[in-house]
Amino acid sequence: MIPNTITFSTDQAEAYDHVAQLLRGAGVDLDDGMLYPAGELKTPVLAVMGKAGSGKTLLLAQLYKALKDAGVEVISGDYESRRKRQKRTLAILAPTNKAASVLRMRGVPATTIHRILYTPVYDPEYERIAEWLSGEAERPDVEGLTDDALDRAHDFYQVAKSIPGALAAAGLRGSDFITGWKRREDPLDIGFIDESSMLDDRQFEDLKEIFPTLVLFGDPAQLAPVNQSGAMVFDRLPDGQKKHLSRVHRQTQDNPILDLAHALADPNLQFHDFEQMIEDKARQDDRVVWGQRVEVDLMARSPVLVWRNATRIRLINAFRNVYNAPDDALLEGEPLICDGIELPLKHRKKRIDLEARGLIKGAQVVYLGPGRKPGFSRLHVMGAEDPQVSAASIVKIERPEEEEPFIPYAARMGAAFLHGAAVTIHKAQGSQWDTVQVFAPDLYTAARMNRNEAGQPLWKRLAYVAITRAQDRLIWVVRNRLSKPTFPLTTLDLKQAAAPELSLTSALPDQAT
Repeated sequence: MIPNTITFSTDQAEAYDHVAQLLRGAGVDLDDGMLYPAGELKTPVLAVMGKAGSGKTLLLAQLYKALKDAGVEVISGDYESRRKRQKRTLAILAPTNKAASVLRMRGVPATTIHRILYTPVYDPEYERIAEWLSGEAERPDVEGLTDDALDRAHDFYQVAKSIPGALAAAGLRGSDFITGWKRREDPLDIGFIDESSMLDDRQFEDLKEIFPTLVLFGDPAQLAPVNQSGAMVFDRLPDGQKKHLSRVHRQTQDNPILDLAHALADPNLQFHDFEQMIEDKARQDDRVVWGQRVEVDLMARSPVLVWRNATRIRLINAFRNVYNAPDDALLEGEPLICDGIELPLKHRKKRIDLEARGLIKGAQVVYLGPGRKPGFSRLHVMGAEDPQVSAASIVKIERPEEEEPFIPYAARMGAAFLHGAAVTIHKAQGSQWDTVQVFAPDLYTAARMNRNEAGQPLWKRLAYVAITRAQDRLIWVVRNRLSKPTFPLTTLDLKQAAAPELSLTSALPDQAT
C-alpha cells in the first residue's frame, strides 16, 4: 500500500511495491501494518537504483515512515535499548557522515555504517536516563543531576532524537556516560543502505552478515570504489533483485544542474560541447557559474573537486598561502580530511572508539585548535550527529613535487588527516554542499586521455559525480587561478551549529586526558 499523501511515478510505485513484497516475506506487512516474528531464513538483497533526481531519497523516506507507522523500531548509532527479541527493527545507514547528514536533514534518522558496526557502552547510572528518554523506563533520580537538567534533556530529545545530545543538554560530557565501544555481536533486522555505490565488497559482506533483510539505494552513474575495477556491489545482483528509477523527480522544474548531469548520458556528447552547454546555462541562470578562478572563501567548507592528486596538492598549498598559514601549525578553521586511523593491532579498542565517533576514512573535519595534551587536536566532524571531538592526531600537509608530506602535528599514533581545501571527485561521493566548485582543467585532461570506466568515458563519470554534489549552485572553474580571501578563517559558524556541544575526548595509552 503506497502512502496516500505522496504521488509516486509508475517506476517509484513499482519499486515501493517490490520493497513491500520483500518486507512481507520477512514478516513486516506494510499493507495492514502488521508485524510478525522474523524467520530463520535470510531474504534476498534488493537494490533500488536511479540517477540524481530520480526519487531514491523520497522513496527511502516514505518506506521509513511506513515501517515506523507499522511499529518497527528505528535503531540509531548513539543508543540501543534492551529490546525484546520479538521487536522488529530498522537501521538506515550511509557510508559517510556527510551522506548520513543529508538524509537527517530530510527527516530520515540515518547514521553511518561504522556507528552500527560498533555500539556504545553506557555507564549504568546514565543508561537509566537513556532508557527513560526512549520510553523504556520511568523518570530516574540520578545523583548529581537536578530536575532542571533532566527537563533540559527531555526537551532536547523531543526535538532531536539523540541520546548523547540530550545528555549533553543536561550538562554531561561524552566521557561521563560513554565508557567505550564494542563490536556488534548480535545481528539486526532490516537495513536500508543509501549511497551504496560507495560500498566495497568487504563492507557489503559485513552488512549481509548483520542484516537478514537488506535494501540498497544507489546511483549506477557514479564512480565505483577505487579497488572495485569499475564495478559496484549491486551490479552482480540478479535482475530480479534490482529495480530501476528512470524518471527525474527532484526539482524537476527548471533545475539547470540536473539538466547538465543528465545531458552526460548522450553517447555523442563531447567535452567541448558539454562546456558550451555549461556556458550557455550560466548566461541564463545564476545557479550555474562559468568561473574564471577558484573562490578561496568557499574552500574552507566546500572543497574544490579535482581529478588529479597533483592538482589537489597545488590548490591546497595555494589556499594556505593566501591565508598566510604558517609552515609549522594549522590555523583554526582549516579543513581536513580523515585519512584513516594509524594504530597497531593491540589498540583495536581505541580504533573502534575513534571510528565510532566519526573519524572514519574520508570524513570531513575542521580544525578547532590544539588539545590539552601534546599531539591532540580539537576537531569538528562535518555531518556527525555529535561533531565535537578531541583526538590524538597526525596531520599531513602534502607539498608540490615533494614525496614526503610535512607534518605540523603528530601524535605517536591516532587519527591521520590530510588537508581538505581540495579533494578528489572519488572522495567527494556521498557528500553534498550548497555550492560546489569543479576544477574543469582536470576533467579536460581526462577527456584528452580517452580513458573509460565501465564502458563510459571517464570524464563523463567524473563530471556527473562532481556536479551532482551541488545542491543549489555549481561553479565550473575554467582557469588555474585563485581569488584573494574577503574574510579570515573562522570557526564561529561551527560553534553556533553545535549547540549544545558534546565534547568527546579520545585518549590513547599513556596519553590520558
